[in-house]
Amino acid sequence: MKIRLAADLQTDSIVDGVGVRTVIWTQGCSHNCPNCHNPQTHDFNGGDLVELEDVIEEIENLSGQDGVTFSGGDPMFQAKECSILAKKVHELGMNVWTYTGFTYEELINKGSKDILDFLNNIDVLIDGKFDPKLKSLDCPFRGSTNQRLIDVPKSLDNHEVVLYKLNKNMINNKKKEAIYI
Repeated sequence: MKIRLAADLQTDSIVDGVGVRTVIWTQGCSHNCPNCHNPQTHDFNGGDLVELEDVIEEIENLSGQDGVTFSGGDPMFQAKECSILAKKVHELGMNVWTYTGFTYEELINKGSKDILDFLNNIDVLIDGKFDPKLKSLDCPFRGSTNQRLIDVPKSLDNHEVVLYKLNKNMINNKKKEAIYI
């Protein structure tokens, strides 16, 4: 099985979730958010097709990482492949964060087995399209105020969105006291 990636895995990120993280940049997105941070990832035929086993091997060889973040593009367009990788990340004792332009409710309503499998392997979901009118530097790990940090396991258990709680010690920002949730 193959996955289409926009770039090589990026290690040691401190801006794509709590802790030191590896980012998997998926290729393909149809949201076309104005002022998108990664417009080069939109083309569903762009990037490179990579064997899933090769990505798994890279994940198994990671060191000094607290978790893996799926970004892109939109990982939900490759939910089956991302779910397999997310399961491996959890087996290795790391957490999974995922960025998507879909809302949590849209993903649940789709009812896709692959998306639901992926959601069951995500710890924190950052949902919603980037909106430049709502852009804010005071939203940790998000670009605009409409995007939410969702605690996926609690949301699935409670059958409603439960926001992920950040504390001051989790945020890599000089204005910590002004921006934590």
